[in-house]
Amino acid sequence: MEDISIILREARPLYFARKRRRRALLSVAAVLVAGLMLNVSYKLFTPKPIYDFWTEEIYMTQYGSEIENMGLPVDEYGLLMVG
Repeated sequence: MEDISIILREARPLYFARKRRRRALLSVAAVLVAGLMLNVSYKLFTPKPIYDFWTEEIYMTQYGSEIENMGLPVDEYGLLMVG
């Protein structure tokens, strides 16, 4: 039977390697959870846009421009003609 001190001497580096690996995995998990929480809180607390520009763009395409409705000369894009 081997001496217990020899067995402990052999197991010591393996024990500390496992301990370091667990600590590293725990740190990575904590950073990921913190990042996820920041992402979720950012999405929850950012103000939503007041105006929906896409709907306004569709409206202008369907019904012409305001400049044209006022009777001013416009080009094919609905922009004011100058000169």
